[in-house]
Amino acid sequence: MTTLRKQIKNSISKIRVFEDNRDRNGAARRHLKVVEQEKGKLSASDKKRCDEYAKEVLGSKSYAPWLYTYTAFSGKFKEGWIPDNYYGQHVIPNINGDYGKICHKKAVIESLIKVSHSIDICYYTNQLFIDTNYQILNENSIKNLIFAQSDKVVFKLETSEQGKGIYFFDENNFDVSKIKRLGNGVFQNYISQHPYFFNFTRNSVATIRITTVCNDLGEISVRAGWLKFAQGDDTHCMGDATIKVPYDIKTGKLYDHAYFGSWKSMTKLPDNDYSFAQTQLPQYDKCISEVKRMHSNIPFARCLGWDLMVDDADNVVVIEVNGGHSGIRFTEAVQGPCFKGLNWENLHKIN
Repeated sequence: MTTLRKQIKNSISKIRVFEDNRDRNGAARRHLKVVEQEKGKLSASDKKRCDEYAKEVLGSKSYAPWLYTYTAFSGKFKEGWIPDNYYGQHVIPNINGDYGKICHKKAVIESLIKVSHSIDICYYTNQLFIDTNYQILNENSIKNLIFAQSDKVVFKLETSEQGKGIYFFDENNFDVSKIKRLGNGVFQNYISQHPYFFNFTRNSVATIRITTVCNDLGEISVRAGWLKFAQGDDTHCMGDATIKVPYDIKTGKLYDHAYFGSWKSMTKLPDNDYSFAQTQLPQYDKCISEVKRMHSNIPFARCLGWDLMVDDADNVVVIEVNGGHSGIRFTEAVQGPCFKGLNWENLHKIN
C-alpha cells in the first residue's frame, strides 16, 4: 500500500508539473509573439543556446520557452535567467515553502513584519471579526469601527491576486452578511496617494513593487521592481489591464518605456501626456529601507514581492506582501538576470 501511495503521489506531481509547464509556457509564447513584433524574430542560434542552457543547467528543455522570451526581449542570451515555471517548481518550494504562505494570512503578516504605518482596520478570519490587537469584535458595532476614519474602505480577500478579490465599501453598501459569504480578509482604510502618482492614475492607487531576497548569510537585497497602476476608470490593478513601468532599483528613477500586460511597450501613456521617463519615485530610499527592515523579520520566506504605496503625508504603506509565485517574468525580461549569484539554477537537483 505504501508503494502504491508513492506511485499515486508521484503521478499527481507529474500531472501538476505538466499542467504548470503548459500554462506558463503558453504565456511565454504569447509574450514572445508581442516581443518579436517589436524587436524582431529570435534567431535560430539564440534559440539553440536557450535549449542547451535549459537542459544542461536547469535540468529540462521545458524551461526553454521563457528563455526564448527573455532573449528576444533583451536581444541576446544571458546566463542566470530564471524561467517562470522553474521559479514556481523549484525556487519557491525550496526557499519559501509553506512559510511563504504566511504572507497571505492578512491577520498575522503585519504583526510579524512589524509594519511602521499600517492601514489595516480589522480582519474577518474564520467567522470572527477581530481588531488589530486580536480582540473579537461585536458584529453590531463593526460598522462604526470600519468607518471611524474614512467614508470608504477596501476589503481584500486572503486569496486576492491580479485584482481579483478586492471590494470597496462605503456606509451605504456595507453588509456584514456579504463579508461572511466572501470569506477571510482584511479591511483597510482607503488612503490618498502622493501627488506624484496622480500623473499616472486618478481613479486608483498606484503601487510600487519591490522584489527582495534573503541570501544564505541573512543579507536582504533588492533585486527588481516596477511601478504599476490601473488604466482609465478601473479602480485597481486587474491582470493584463495593468500598466507597468520598470525603474532603476539603485535610484528609483523610471525607465523610458512602460508596458501593457501583454508586454507591448509605449513611451507615452494612454490618454496621458505625462513624460514619465527618468522621473523619481517619491520616498524611494525610505521604501527600500522599510522593505529590508520588514523582510529581516521573516528571513525564512526568502524571496518576497512587496506592493507599497506612498501616501500624501510621505508615509510608506504596505498594500500586500507576496510570498508565493510573486511574479518574476516581467522583471527578468526587462531588468534580469535579477537573481544571479544565488545558486538558484541548482535547486532542481534537491527534489
